[in-house]
Amino acid sequence: MQGMRTQRLVAAIAAVVVLGGACSSGGSNRRVSIQRRATTTTSTTVASTTVTTGTPTTHVTAAPLPGLGIGARGQAVADLETKLAALKYDPGKVDGYYDSTTAFAVTAFQKVSGMPRTGRATDDVVAAIMAASEPPAMLPAGGANRVEVDLKRQVLFLYQNGGLLRILPVSTGSGKRYCVDGDCAIADTPGGSFRIGYKILGPHKSRLGVLYNPLFFNGGIAIHGEPAVPAYPASHGCVRIPMADSLWFYNTVGRGTPVYVLGGKIEPVPFNEAAPDGTPPAVTSPPTTAPPSTTSTTAAPHPTSTVVPPASTTTSTTVTPKKNP
Repeated sequence: MQGMRTQRLVAAIAAVVVLGGACSSGGSNRRVSIQRRATTTTSTTVASTTVTTGTPTTHVTAAPLPGLGIGARGQAVADLETKLAALKYDPGKVDGYYDSTTAFAVTAFQKVSGMPRTGRATDDVVAAIMAASEPPAMLPAGGANRVEVDLKRQVLFLYQNGGLLRILPVSTGSGKRYCVDGDCAIADTPGGSFRIGYKILGPHKSRLGVLYNPLFFNGGIAIHGEPAVPAYPASHGCVRIPMADSLWFYNTVGRGTPVYVLGGKIEPVPFNEAAPDGTPPAVTSPPTTAPPSTTSTTAAPHPTSTVVPPASTTTSTTVTPKKNP
C-alpha cells in the first residue's frame, strides 16, 4: 500500500516536471517565434539588399571632343576670332564666345585650306589659322568689285575696291534629282559669268522654300540666307550663305556686281526659270571674261535645276541697296 502511495507521489512529481517542461517549451516557443521573426526580418533585409545591390547600371560618359567648339569661352577663343576676322572670315563679334557664327568661320577656313570640315578648332586647325594669310584670288582680272563662288571648295569670296572683303561658307546645288509639280530636274548650280540683278529684302517664298534676302544673279538662281548651310552641296541650285551674313551681304553687294561661279558646268538654268521680276537667265559664258548684261536671254532646252517660282506667282518688291551698317 505504502509502495503504491510512493509510486503515485513519484508520478505526480513527474507530471509537475512535465508541465514545467511545457512552460519551458512555451518559452522555447517564444524564442522560436522570435527567431522566426528575426529570420523573416533578416530574409526581408537580404531580399532588399539583393535588389539594391544587384548588377549596377553602367553609365558611359562620352569623352569630351578635342579642341574648341560651340559653347567654349575664353581668351583662346577671342584670339581665334581676332585672327579669323583679320583673314576676312566672319566669326561674328570678337567676344571670346564660340558660337555658331564662329563655327561657320572655322568651317570656311577649313574648306579653303582643304582640312576636314568639322567647324571645330582643334590644335592643328588653330595652328593653321594662326599661320595663315589671305587666300589668293581665283579671278584677279574679274573686276575691283566682284563675287567669286568656288563650287569645289564651297566658299564665296567678296571683293570690293580691289581687295578681299569677306569669305563665307556656302552650300550650292546638290547634284541630285528632284521633282516639282510633276517636272523633274537635277539640282545643279551652273557655272559661268553673271551679274547681281533683282534683290529682295527680307524673306521671299518660292515654291521650293523661303529665301532670305536673296540676290538673283542667273534667272531664278540667287545668293541668299538660309538656316541650313551644311559643309557640302545641298541646295536646289541657289548659293546658300549663313543667316548671320545675309542682311549684311544684301546691303553690301549692289546690283550689277559681277558674279563668277567657278568649278561647275556651263549649263542652262533649271526650267529656264526667271527671277521674280521676270529677268530671264543670263547667257552663260566661261568665268574668265566680264559677265554679260542682266538683260541677256537664252533658250534652255534641257533645264536642270530651279529655286524660285515664275514671275507671275511672285509679289515681292525690290529694295534699293543700303550702305553696310
